[in-house]
Amino acid sequence: MEKHRCGWCVGDPLYEAYHDEEWGVPVYDDDTLFEFLTLETFQAGLSWITVLRKRENFRKAFDNFNYKKIAKYQQPKVDELLQDKGIIRNKLKVNATVTNAQAFMKIQDEFGSFSKYIWDFVDGKPIKNSFKDYKNAPANTPLSDKISKDLKKRGFKFVGTTVVYAHMQATGMVNDHEVSCFRYNEV
Repeated sequence: MEKHRCGWCVGDPLYEAYHDEEWGVPVYDDDTLFEFLTLETFQAGLSWITVLRKRENFRKAFDNFNYKKIAKYQQPKVDELLQDKGIIRNKLKVNATVTNAQAFMKIQDEFGSFSKYIWDFVDGKPIKNSFKDYKNAPANTPLSDKISKDLKKRGFKFVGTTVVYAHMQATGMVNDHEVSCFRYNEV
């Protein structure tokens, strides 16, 4: 019997695998949180599947999303990234990734981990929504507005409220699986 999945991923094996294995699973690991934050940054204005198809290229180009290395990138490395056809070559987003890595480490210094900082916004537990159709899920919420504003105040770039909400969904801070999806009660 076929499993019922959220409608947004149906029909593409890569999308379905991402949905089944990662999307909405609570992430408390700083390395993975930074990876998703970076990918969401590049997704701004594009479709998630576009970024997902380039994920391995991003991983290779950005030193496996090692924020400590990325924070030290100089102009020659930025120029090299802007020539890499395997990633999204947007100068503002590449530069934002370097800036975000630096800001990410400042949050770690202040809070002990980025995970503690970000999860404190939801008291350490996922918010479980009850959408029958993924199309009813919001693009942003007052909470994503609040987090976005705080991240920007801390120097982050490309962290608008929609990007932040997508990050919250991806990292399991909110469970926006459709209630009929087999993953709804699993995450």
